[in-house]
Amino acid sequence: MVDTNLYNELKDRGLLYQCSDEESLKKKLESGEPIVVYEGSDPTADSLHIGHCVPYCVLRRFQKAGHKVILLMGGATASIGDPSGKTELRKMLTYDQINTNIDKIKQTLKVFLDFDGDNPAEIVNNADWFSKLNYIDFMREYGVHFNVNKMLSSEIYDNRLNQGGLTFFEMGYMPMQAYDFVHLNRTHGCTLQYGGADQWGNIVAGVELQRKLNFQNGTNVELIGATNPLLLTPEGKKMGKTEKGAIWIDKDKISAYDFYQGVYQTPDACVELMFALFTDLPMNEIRSLIKEDIVKAKETLSFEMTKFIRGEKDAIEAREATHALFKGGQNLDNVPTLILTKSDLNAKPLVDIVTEGKLCASKSESRRMIENGGISVGEQKIVDIKKTITEADLTENYVIVRKGKKNYLKVVFE
Repeated sequence: MVDTNLYNELKDRGLLYQCSDEESLKKKLESGEPIVVYEGSDPTADSLHIGHCVPYCVLRRFQKAGHKVILLMGGATASIGDPSGKTELRKMLTYDQINTNIDKIKQTLKVFLDFDGDNPAEIVNNADWFSKLNYIDFMREYGVHFNVNKMLSSEIYDNRLNQGGLTFFEMGYMPMQAYDFVHLNRTHGCTLQYGGADQWGNIVAGVELQRKLNFQNGTNVELIGATNPLLLTPEGKKMGKTEKGAIWIDKDKISAYDFYQGVYQTPDACVELMFALFTDLPMNEIRSLIKEDIVKAKETLSFEMTKFIRGEKDAIEAREATHALFKGGQNLDNVPTLILTKSDLNAKPLVDIVTEGKLCASKSESRRMIENGGISVGEQKIVDIKKTITEADLTENYVIVRKGKKNYLKVVFE
C-alpha cells in the first residue's frame, strides 16, 4: 500500500529543493503506484555524522510511504573522488579502504532504513558494474554524449577550475555518476534519484544522458532528479560538526551526552530543518514551538534526535545529565566521566586529564585552552598548565572540569 501524500509531506517539510520535472514527480507520488528511488554516496570514510545523513532521512520517508529504496555505495566513483566544492584533489583511497568503509557504513544505515521485511532497502556498489566495463567501449557509447564546455560550466567543477588544478581524472566523475542512474534504471527499474543540493549537476547529468540515449535509440525512458536542501550553518558551512568535533551517528565514536549537546548547539536558523529531517513531529507544531520558545525547541530537538539515532534510554540519560549540569539537578550519573585512581591526586597534570577526558582533541590544544583561561575546575578558572587536582578541589570523590560554557567532564578518583 503506497501513501499518496508523500509529495505534500516533502513540500511541507521543505525537503524538496530542486527537481528536473516536479509535475511529473508529483503525479508519480500521487498515483498510488510504488517507484524505485536511489541515492548515491561515496564511502570516503568509515562512519557518518549527521550532516552526511540528510538524504537518508528523505529516503526513510520514501520507504515508509511504500516505495523501493536503493542506496548506491560508490566503490568505483570513490576511487576518483567527487570534485564538488573541493579546492584540492581528493585523497585517493585503496580498494581495500573503500570496501572496509562500505562494510562499516552499512551498519549505520540501519538507523534510517529497514533492510528486512516486505519492502527492504537494498545496497548496491557501482564497482560491480564499472569493473566489467571496457574503457573504450564506455567512452564510445556514453562519453560521446558529454559536452566538455557544458561540464566545465557546472558548479561541480568551479573550485577546482578556479584553482587551476582540475584534472582529467576528475572530469570522469560526472559521466560515471550519470551512467549509474542509467544502469539502475535498466537493472532495477529506478526512475528517481534524490540527493543533496550540491549534487544537482551530477544528478541532472544522469537525466540528460538518458534523454540523449532515448533520442539515439528511439526509447522513451523518463528519469527524474531531485535534491534536498543542504544542512548549512548561517556562515554557509555544512553542518555535522561542533567545536568539540563531529556529531557521529556511530555510538562508538560519541557519547549520548555529547551527541545531545552537539544537537543542542544547532544554530537557531537550522532548527526547523533539523526537526523536519530527523523527527516525525508535525510541522505546524514545530513552527509554533520555534516561534514561542527557541530554547525549549532546541531541548525538544536534542531529545527527539538522540532518541531516534541512539534510542530512548540514551536520550533520557543525556537529558538528565544536561539537567544536572546546567539546571541544578542532582543526578550526575550520566555526565561524561573519567575514572582515575587516588594516586593521581596531586600527581596527574590537568593537561593530561583534559586530554584523556576528550574535552580537547590533543595535548597541545589542552595546554592552549588552560593558558587562555578556557578550562575550569569546579568554579575556578585555571591558567597554570602545571595544575593538578587536589583534595581541596573535590566534592566527595569527584570534581567537575569544564571547557568553555557547555563542555563538562566529571573526574572521579577511586
